[in-house]
Amino acid sequence: MAAGLLPGLVRAQGTKLWSVERYEELSKGTAEGVAIRSDGVLVAGPATSLLYATGGSYVWSLASDASGHAYVGVGGSVGGSAAVMRVGEDGKATKIFEGKELGVQGLRTMPDGSLLVATSPDGKVYRLAAAQSRAAGATDATVIFDPAKTDEKPKYIWDVAVIGQSVFIAAGAPAVVYRVDLSGASAGAPHVLFKTADQHIRCLLATENGTLWAGSDGAGVIYKIATLQKDAKPFAVYAASRKEITALAIDPAGNIYAAGVGSKGPGTLPPLPVTGNVGVTISFSQPGSATAAGSNTLVPEGSEIYKIGADGAPSKLITLKDDVVYGLAFRNGGLLAATGNRGRVYRVDTDVAGRFTDLAHLEASQGIAFAAAPGGVLVATSNSGKVFRLNDAASKSAAYTSEVFDAQGFSQWGRAEVRPENLQGVTLYVRSGNVPSALMGWSDWTPVGTDHAVTVPASRFVQWKAVLGAGGALDRVALNYLPKNAAPVVDDIVVQAGARMPAGGGVLPNNTVQIAFPVAAGGVPGLTFGGDANAAPLTAQKDKTAITARWLAHDDNGDDLMFAVWYRGTAETNWRLLKDKISDRFYSFDSALLPDGPYVLKVVASDAPVHTDADAITAEKASAEFVVDTTPPVPGTLVAEMVAGSANVGQKIHVRFEARDAVSPIAHAEYSVDAGPWQYVEPVGKVSDSLAERYDFAAAIPNVTSPVTDTKEHVVAVRVFDRFENAVTAKAVVR
Repeated sequence: MAAGLLPGLVRAQGTKLWSVERYEELSKGTAEGVAIRSDGVLVAGPATSLLYATGGSYVWSLASDASGHAYVGVGGSVGGSAAVMRVGEDGKATKIFEGKELGVQGLRTMPDGSLLVATSPDGKVYRLAAAQSRAAGATDATVIFDPAKTDEKPKYIWDVAVIGQSVFIAAGAPAVVYRVDLSGASAGAPHVLFKTADQHIRCLLATENGTLWAGSDGAGVIYKIATLQKDAKPFAVYAASRKEITALAIDPAGNIYAAGVGSKGPGTLPPLPVTGNVGVTISFSQPGSATAAGSNTLVPEGSEIYKIGADGAPSKLITLKDDVVYGLAFRNGGLLAATGNRGRVYRVDTDVAGRFTDLAHLEASQGIAFAAAPGGVLVATSNSGKVFRLNDAASKSAAYTSEVFDAQGFSQWGRAEVRPENLQGVTLYVRSGNVPSALMGWSDWTPVGTDHAVTVPASRFVQWKAVLGAGGALDRVALNYLPKNAAPVVDDIVVQAGARMPAGGGVLPNNTVQIAFPVAAGGVPGLTFGGDANAAPLTAQKDKTAITARWLAHDDNGDDLMFAVWYRGTAETNWRLLKDKISDRFYSFDSALLPDGPYVLKVVASDAPVHTDADAITAEKASAEFVVDTTPPVPGTLVAEMVAGSANVGQKIHVRFEARDAVSPIAHAEYSVDAGPWQYVEPVGKVSDSLAERYDFAAAIPNVTSPVTDTKEHVVAVRVFDRFENAVTAKAVVR
């Protein structure tokens, strides 16, 4: 593990390593006849071939007989599309059943060679005699179950199972399991085997000892019932953590396997209608998995596969977060799972929880069902409707192609690191290019040499391919590469006077200032430079004696950067260093370091921390002009004198004064008489916008509310501020 992790850590700059060795990484590539184990090992997968394609219809069900024929239940999105196709080992198909329903949801072959066909919704269960099921062309079928003739009148038929001469039917909306005996005194008359409070009975499994297993949708319960015992009652074996049980399977030891999908929540079925003449419209919802298979949408939270031991003890084998399990089958000591929405077939280890093999990637969105075939299994798919053959024998043309890797810059490619190092049974190829698509002018596939040397042109993108021969396995491929060093970029700079970033980072919440980058026209605040986390407003401490600069910078190589801050007066030519070797993206300094006046800062970024002096590259950017002003305005002569009032108004104080600032305009002025409240006063020109301002106003004399020695003596105070809140105060005594 250390060997696999260290290259990505110690070689963050300079020579880098692209490594592919985990299942999550390998699953992003393209596997053709290659299986991907959960431990990240590539091995030859089963030989896979297309047996039959519907040409557009969905495939909902699949069955096979002892002679090797497949029966494919299809459907579509319009009425009258339900059909059953009989497919030979040569892939030739014959339609043997056609109905008015939406699709064929269930198929089951009988010991005598006849075929059971379950259609849905509002469908029936038909029986095609052995001779009919082998006939060339559509034939008439006998209805053995019509839900419209039952008291419950379920809307959906999901599955059928056979034990001896009895047919068991899984129905939904409401959830019921029916039994139809094909012989005996009660032959042909359906009766309820059991009902549940769930929404649907989604799947059935019949065992050789006469036990019927059923999985529900709603509460996700797995039931079993001994059908050969008189008056036997269903027993709830396990309540899964998922709401819908989509498939069941059994192994030779009697262990039961079940797939659960969907999160549990409130039921989606509406209340039953009340008695009376009130018109009520009821719409029944399909299971989430059936809806997803028909619309190519995802079922949230993926799916789980459970194991119920022969002793009845349940356990969870695996969670597939990105796949929905539609079909299960036990084959050659392993559990096969057909899934959507990526059309994958998994082989799940039934002894070690969490261990699996990504066995095959089908050219369809959903793997729906399995059926036995000579020397392998058949897999039915939906979106689009096809039937594939997966042989027990390994593929003789197994190839795996990795995803395209983007080095984020023009790079020189070095040796490959592989495991096993001798590449026995494996031929490794590499190709490269400078555009994302390998179809647009990439190099040819080049074999990796025995010394693992990679001889492809320097480029930005690269890809590798492994061809596995007999006994070949591959569990790690890593490519060394050296990106061409790119110059760093300083994206933006802002300078904020009166702000300081404290050394320890502690800032009083009521005495702060936000330092933010400007938003470009049409931009969105907080999304400057592609949402760079460093672009968020910086909270600094208010401090009139400080100036803080902050900047955004990046390096396309991902190199660590260090910075230097320079300054110069706008009337000067030379830049002077304030601070170098800064690792932060801000710098605070005392404003007293710079005499009052206009200045410009420059930030120089360098990737020197990870390159030699000869290879290091710098970039710089200058700020907008800013002003340093730490000196208060200079007051002129303050003249104050008493003036007589009118008949209705008492005496006032006539005040005249001037103020001048060397750097920034006068912002505002205030006056106070006899230590009274400060009063705002406008300059003579009313607009305060100049380095010098003149004031001329009359101030009222406040009423005397306390004993004084001389009631004719008054004190006038004047306070003047520049734009940087530097203030000067003057006073005059009036008698």
